[in-house]
Amino acid sequence: MKLPIFIVDAFTAKAFRGNPAAVCLLENKLDEDVHQKIAREMNLSETAFIRKLNPTDNFTQSSCFGLRWFTPASEVPLCGHATLASAAVLFYKIKNVNNTLTFVTLSGELKARRAEDGIILDLPLYPAHPQDFHEVEDLIKTAIGDTLVQDIRYSPDTRKLLVRLSDTYKRSFLENLKVNTQDLLQVENTGKVKGLILTLKGEPGGQTQTFDFYSRYFAPWVGVAEDPVTGSAHAVLSSYWSQQLGKKDMHAFQCSRRGGELEISLCPDGRVDIKGGTAIVLEGTLTA
Repeated sequence: MKLPIFIVDAFTAKAFRGNPAAVCLLENKLDEDVHQKIAREMNLSETAFIRKLNPTDNFTQSSCFGLRWFTPASEVPLCGHATLASAAVLFYKIKNVNNTLTFVTLSGELKARRAEDGIILDLPLYPAHPQDFHEVEDLIKTAIGDTLVQDIRYSPDTRKLLVRLSDTYKRSFLENLKVNTQDLLQVENTGKVKGLILTLKGEPGGQTQTFDFYSRYFAPWVGVAEDPVTGSAHAVLSSYWSQQLGKKDMHAFQCSRRGGELEISLCPDGRVDIKGGTAIVLEGTLTA
């Protein structure tokens, strides 16, 4: 078995920042268990598998493909950064001729289209509902101790818990916050929560670049202690912060150690456009 494979840093224009994803191009069907074995071997937060939907399709001319995402531990229903990485491989390395690509996924059809300064993803927009603190108190205290919390929301569609930290904190606090992910699996093992979003309102402008909000994302339940930049989390964050700020267009920064920027536009059809840059850092052949 020989598969073309790439590593792409997503939501950044610079190599070694943003969120790295592996991307495999599948000319033929892959045995089901091999997807997970490859993802475990790559050991990145996600490995994406692009497959042809029809025998006559090809990666240069066709505009619609199947797409699946695997963490080292399991398949996931949605991954924004690995979708961005997949589109980058098709647009920039395979030289796909189309301006818009459609991916058939577990979250329905997702579109990626060329932009002058990046790639725009069309993702579902997921609402987050008020969450009773006492139901998730143990989880939050285990993760962030006595850090002040301003708001808590839950997204049932994605099983993500959104925790907004107090507006009294600055970006540097969230960046340096020590989050205990090791014990979260013992505290929350019901299956209700599969991801923890910590978020903070943006700071007023000044000499630094202005962002509307900041975030970090943790998903030990699917084998990812902290994800560097997370498109699927922003499908929830976009809904929340649009309501809080009264804005449809926002600029977000995920302040993990690698960091990444996302430009967000809520669409009239109830979806969200998220634009990001990419840097392809590795190209090779997987043999087994």
